[in-house]
Amino acid sequence: MDWDNLRYFLELARTGTLMAAARRLAVDHTTVARRIQALEKALGAPLFTREAGGHRLTEAGLRLQPQAEAMEAAFRSIESARPALAPQAGLSGVVRIGATEGFGTLVLAPALAAFAAGHPRLVVDLLALPRLLQLSRREADIVVALERPARGAVVAARLTDYSLQLYAAPAYLARHAPIRRREDLRGHAFISYVDDLLFSKELRFLAELLRPDAFSLRSTSVLAQHQAAVAGAGIAVLPAFVAQDDPRLVPVLPGVARFTRSFWMSMPAEGKQQPHVLAVWNLLKAIAEREQPRLMPPDPGAPAA
Repeated sequence: MDWDNLRYFLELARTGTLMAAARRLAVDHTTVARRIQALEKALGAPLFTREAGGHRLTEAGLRLQPQAEAMEAAFRSIESARPALAPQAGLSGVVRIGATEGFGTLVLAPALAAFAAGHPRLVVDLLALPRLLQLSRREADIVVALERPARGAVVAARLTDYSLQLYAAPAYLARHAPIRRREDLRGHAFISYVDDLLFSKELRFLAELLRPDAFSLRSTSVLAQHQAAVAGAGIAVLPAFVAQDDPRLVPVLPGVARFTRSFWMSMPAEGKQQPHVLAVWNLLKAIAEREQPRLMPPDPGAPAA
């Protein structure tokens, strides 16, 4: 039996659609369909039923999945032994990282690109998205999220804390009375997330301050919120690593309107046995430690020592 066909089977079983499986495998969706048909022909049984939302495993498919996963685990075990057998080859393979949009784009991307450049046989996929990626569906090898992952067959670690602050453009603030206390925020236009599309309860910042009277813009993208604040559309809660070095913005109510959140990272337990995944895991910890001045800068409203 062709192991590659089983690999395609597992990706379709985990993702549920031909298109999603094709993205994971870096092939065309017709290739996934052809591989599944070849496997079904070899086994003499249909493995999936086609439904409106995608593909669902048949009873034969459900029986095959744990056996295919056992083969996958054995294959990965052999792969993890390769560097010990040929250490001169260096890191190789694909590591897919899921991260929040701002952190992935502004903090991780430059360091990951430099790391990958030093390992020409290693491919790093960075999914910097305003949503949570699922390890259980194999959407990523490592996930950086705002909440500690639920218990399970995963390795989890607190990566770093980071701070956020209210920011606005000087031109916007010049059009309004000075903001010296929390009550002065009444009547201002705010820039924030779309409530019903929040992917984490940790993004509900404004509820800790006040109920805004008006929103000038709401977006699932923190980078879009940043640009709206720069354009003078209103006041936004932004991570310090996004806004603190932007001369077009100033902090609002420093020392009062400050928030702290945490990034957690997780990976499947078998990732510890895969040198290329473990190397990137350790790299993320090093990046977070190195970037502490950007992630947790001093409170601009704190009294001088």
